[in-house]
Amino acid sequence: MPTGIDERTLSDWCLAHLGCAVAERTFTTGNLSAVHGLRLADGREVVLKIRDDDPRLEACTWVQRRMWQAGFPCPEPLTGPLPLGGKAVGAEAALPGGAEPELADAPRLFAGLLADFVTCAETLDPQPPLRPAPAWVHWYHEEDGVWPVPDDRDVDLNAERCSATAWVDELGAAVRERLEELRDAACVIGHGDWDGRNVKFRDGRPLAVHDWDSVVYEPEVVIIGQAAAMFEGGPTGAGASVERTAAFLEEYQIARGRALSANEVQLCWAAGLWVRAFNAKKFHLDNFDALGRDEAGTRTEHAGI
Repeated sequence: MPTGIDERTLSDWCLAHLGCAVAERTFTTGNLSAVHGLRLADGREVVLKIRDDDPRLEACTWVQRRMWQAGFPCPEPLTGPLPLGGKAVGAEAALPGGAEPELADAPRLFAGLLADFVTCAETLDPQPPLRPAPAWVHWYHEEDGVWPVPDDRDVDLNAERCSATAWVDELGAAVRERLEELRDAACVIGHGDWDGRNVKFRDGRPLAVHDWDSVVYEPEVVIIGQAAAMFEGGPTGAGASVERTAAFLEEYQIARGRALSANEVQLCWAAGLWVRAFNAKKFHLDNFDALGRDEAGTRTEHAGI
């Protein structure tokens, strides 16, 4: 197993914390975490998530549990993060299935569900332990240079200097400057990785929001902006088109029941551009172009930069 944790150890963990041993493993997947689908001996289907320990995880699980209790579409957390083999392990009820919606409906469905998320989470206590956000949302980092430490590789992006990405470095610096007015802004609880890998629908209705390690406590415009830029994204980091981002922003305001100011809309675009620029810098190491200059220029204009 990629985590170095064998089958017997996993089964013993489930027996200790879920009251039943493992009968069968149904799937294994994951990116930053190793995710295992398990069928227990009593027939229950559960998912175990094994990842590096992080002070954020307790707060993430707390939010997930409260949202599940409030009826938000998400898996029921069965344990909090618990130690195992030097890692943190959490279990949740399996909630499989679902798919990405039809193209025409995607901005409305993704934006509407995010608005429901933020509205539902308004009833929860503030969660400062969720800060700082994961790297792709962490524009306010204190590292030397433009870029924070990446989430998925051991590399200093600020030391990766070349003519091909010099303009991305300049863009990242400009976006950080634009977002600076949000440094002390009020925060809300939201989701920081809002795309079709993590947000599932069935027959045009929300089925499940996954990846609760990506819960964030950030200004609402940051939560909206990163989602609008990336809701049609995926592992390549390319994200939604300019037109689809604009449609998402419109649909979010309708679903949330309040209009954003012109400056707030610009800050949404800037927050989304930070994610896109960060991905462009990072994925250049994989010889993948995640953001073209023309698109970056259009997004820059929308962001008021």
